[in-house]
Amino acid sequence: MGIIDSHMHVHYHGLDASGLIHEMDSFGIDKSWLLTWFIPPDEHVPSSHKVFSPLNVRPDGTHAGSPLKDVLNAVRQYPNRFIPGFCPWPASIQAADEFEVAVEMHGVRVCGEWSYRMLLDDPRSIELFRRAGKLKCPVVLHIDVSFLPNIDCVPVYQEFWYGGMPGPLERALQASPDTIFIGHAPGFWRYISGDAEEDPDMYPKGPIQPGGELIRLFDDYPNLYADLSAGSGLGALIRNVDQGRQFLVKYSDRLLFGRDAPGNVLQDHLKKLNLPVDVWDNITKVNANRLINL
Repeated sequence: MGIIDSHMHVHYHGLDASGLIHEMDSFGIDKSWLLTWFIPPDEHVPSSHKVFSPLNVRPDGTHAGSPLKDVLNAVRQYPNRFIPGFCPWPASIQAADEFEVAVEMHGVRVCGEWSYRMLLDDPRSIELFRRAGKLKCPVVLHIDVSFLPNIDCVPVYQEFWYGGMPGPLERALQASPDTIFIGHAPGFWRYISGDAEEDPDMYPKGPIQPGGELIRLFDDYPNLYADLSAGSGLGALIRNVDQGRQFLVKYSDRLLFGRDAPGNVLQDHLKKLNLPVDVWDNITKVNANRLINL
């Protein structure tokens, strides 16, 4: 089996299903998890109009993002290459039931991408997470912090936050011990360093400091995984290349290769690290394969 990309979207940054397949073939990627990115009307993100399909703009001008119908259409075109993911809006009264029906009716294998302006330990999300665990589906989390410090170390509210970190994540891990959580995005990866609360950048670039909450959570919760996708995962690894390599080796049984956007920069970086064969295999295919029981 070739590489499994554990984090991708269709009709995102100009790539339809055939465009994704072309990139996958070029980069030696055998399969991709196609995840939804649903944007509720009251959580509108104006920049969505620049990266998602205009076919998903609502009459009120808000954008729905990348919904389940787009994922399923791509899977129908390439059933042997795409693994469907779906995460309903937890504020919907029947979110857990919606997810279970998607698993049973449409073969959904992943609960993702969870990307909502709601704390991760909100009871409505916990219900969804527990149902996903019962169905043996991992949950992919997009986390962006709700506050970042300014140059005077005063916390400044961030309008486009998702989930909160690290307290709500830890409580979700505790409340759903039978659910595998796959962390992702800037609000997750910034906590690889002990100075996360003081760093004003959304994508920190400085040296990795001891005492990172992310390291503690990995050590304390075996149901916490992470994908290395987008600028946040790779960005964390290259803050200090040697430390990043050590992290990959130590937690290789809980890390997943993922892209989240066009290009192949993550694979290019990993190839430069001369990783042990078992570490490379775990990250690029074994873990993803195990989590969805291919």
